[in-house]
Amino acid sequence: MSSSNHDTFSPRSVLEKEKLNGYNFLEWYRNLRIVLRQKKRDYVLEKVLPEKYRSNAPQSDKNAWDKHSNDVVDVTCLMLATMNSDLQKQYENVASPIEMITSLKAMFQEQARTERYQMVKSLVECKLLKDAPVSPHVIKMMGYIDNLGKLDCPISQELATDIILQSLPSSYDQFIMNYNMNSLTKMLTELHGMLKTAEPNIKKGTPNVPMVQGGKKFKKPSKGKGKGKADQVVNQDKHAPPLNQRLALLKMISATSVRSQGIGKEIARNS
Repeated sequence: MSSSNHDTFSPRSVLEKEKLNGYNFLEWYRNLRIVLRQKKRDYVLEKVLPEKYRSNAPQSDKNAWDKHSNDVVDVTCLMLATMNSDLQKQYENVASPIEMITSLKAMFQEQARTERYQMVKSLVECKLLKDAPVSPHVIKMMGYIDNLGKLDCPISQELATDIILQSLPSSYDQFIMNYNMNSLTKMLTELHGMLKTAEPNIKKGTPNVPMVQGGKKFKKPSKGKGKGKADQVVNQDKHAPPLNQRLALLKMISATSVRSQGIGKEIARNS
């Protein structure tokens, strides 16, 4: 391997703070990927080293293979150096980071399942207390959702939005109603921004939380001049059926309910 690569590739201090010991695989693996990504070597955890080039291969192919081969050795040594002695002995003859990670994942699968369960539990139990700031709450829930994705349990954008909205106290009911009525579809970061914007009005007890649709703010319709209360009530729903039809419908529903109760009692007596 090239000496220049060896000199610059020294991220062990990040992983050696807590070596892989059999109980911290997920955290260790997460830190490993962060370190390798920073050094642009994370690809060796997913991309298999191809067969060695032929003697007549282009120089660019030779250089690419040599770099990949050197990176595989570097990452393999790093992984072994950040394991406890028992795991080092078990994997010291494994030359492929992909093979090593696959084996470790299989070994610690039960641990991953336990962590996934705890993460889901924390997510669904997360509730915003009344008058507590909304931003840290949403950021924490976004962290849970992101971690579940890393644990091979991704949550769809729509479901994640529903989980966050249902975690809010009743003071946010108007916001939630407007959001759902307008069929808004936002990224979680955008939802976070909308909640931060609405928060001051909600804490002041302002009844109408502004929402945006198509770049326009919804405004409360103005009252017509010279109209009495009866006119205003009639105009609230122009598509409502006439009063006599509504009364007939109510009677029909009531009669159906009474018949259902009678049938239920008859079944109970005969059973």
